[in-house]
This record gives sequence, C-alpha cells and structure tokens, in this order.
Amino acid sequence: MLCLHGAMGGWDQSLLLGQTVGAPGLRYLAPSRPGYLGTPMASGHSPEEQADLCAAALDALGVPAAVMMAVSGGGPPAIHFALRHPSRCRALVLVSTLATRMEGRLPLSFRLLPLLARFPGFIDRRARAAGRDPERAARASIPDAATRARTLADPIVGPLFRELLASTAHRVPERLEGTFNDVRISRACEFPLEALRLPTLVVHGTADRLLPFERHGAELARRIPGAALVRAEGGDHVAIYTHHDVIQPRVAAFLARHAS
Repeated sequence: MLCLHGAMGGWDQSLLLGQTVGAPGLRYLAPSRPGYLGTPMASGHSPEEQADLCAAALDALGVPAAVMMAVSGGGPPAIHFALRHPSRCRALVLVSTLATRMEGRLPLSFRLLPLLARFPGFIDRRARAAGRDPERAARASIPDAATRARTLADPIVGPLFRELLASTAHRVPERLEGTFNDVRISRACEFPLEALRLPTLVVHGTADRLLPFERHGAELARRIPGAALVRAEGGDHVAIYTHHDVIQPRVAAFLARHAS
C-alpha cells in the first residue's frame, strides 16, 4: 500500500496513515512528497507530476501495482495516480481528502507559521510543549474535551495520535515548501472523478472543519462510480483517530477484498 501524507507532513506521517487505518499483511510504502523532508520540490509541483513520481517510485522498487491511500492534501496526487496509471493502482482509499477546490481563508495560526518558523527557538519550544502536554497540543484538532481525552487514552490510537502531534512540530522548515505548494493546488484543483474506474473507498468526518463533508467527502462518493463511503458521524479532519473503531474495520474489509 502506497500511503501519501497531507500538508505539514512527510514520510513519517505517510507511515502513520498506514499504521492507523491499514490492515495486517500489508507492506507500507511511505514517501515524502515533493517539498517535504528532503524530497526536492522540483521533482513535482503539480498533482499530475507527483502522481507520475509515485509510478516511478514503484518502478524503482520493482512493485507492479499497489493500493493507493491518501489523507488530506495527499488526495490530489492520489486521484491523478489512479487516473493516469490505472494498471498500477489496485484500489483507492481517500481519507479526509478534497473533491474540488478549497474555499475560505486559512487559519491564522497556519498563516503565521512561515514567519514563526524562522525562529528555531520557537519551533524547539513548540516541539517540547507537544511532548510534555499532548492534551493541550491536541485542542486545535479535537476541540471537544471528552473526545480528546478518549482519543489520547486509547491504547491503540493514542500513541499514534501523539506521534502525529509531535511530527507537526518536528523539522518544521523542511515541511513548509511542500505545504504551501499543497495550498496552491487546493485552491485550483478540479478532477474528472467520473473517469475513475477502480474500487474506491471514501472516508470522511461529517464535522470536518477544513474540508466540509458535503462539499468534499459526500461529493467524492457521489461522483466516483461505485465508490463506498465511510461516514464518521461528528468526526473532524482527524476522524481516523477519533473514530478509529468505526473507520478501521471498514478500511480493513475493503483492503481484504482489493489489496491482494
């Protein structure tokens, strides 16, 4: 399974995606997309170029085909991989991804990040704070206190979610170029979703504040022929952690049918 991370990601978050909602018996290929953790931005600015880069990576590894799983900003290259290289893509799993261009302003904290990242002391303090107090670090992504406490205390997803929180505060400058390229893509992307002709599973939270459910998750399920939808009721953008007990069995069953 080829796993693609979202914005502010890298290979570490690609791997976390597979570990969180993958299934036993799979080998996870977890790259850093262009502009993240050492992968040159010049190797693929557009989602089409990034899709072709995924195919080239499979060639280099001697892998004829793989399931493609993507989260958030990894969705555009994943969709184009399925469109451009259908014989290489056994199935497609889209987790909290885009169906069309994003609208609205980015959060203030996100817009301030490039400025703050110029000060190594700030980044170091942010990373230490996330390690000391994961509950506080999780408030932005899980605003409900009860859901946040339950997720962090869960013996399976709690450690994985802590890793995700820590990763977003680690090597921040090496994640920014790719992140702002993803933002540019998200403001302009449109897909011929009706042309997809392979097994597809869409996973999306109904309360996703970044990518609203009806505009993105539900739209993907409506427009992709035969797509199945896992609707995480009340789930936000990190629904694979907060609603893991609902999502992971559905993903595992889908992979059991289509990954071999």
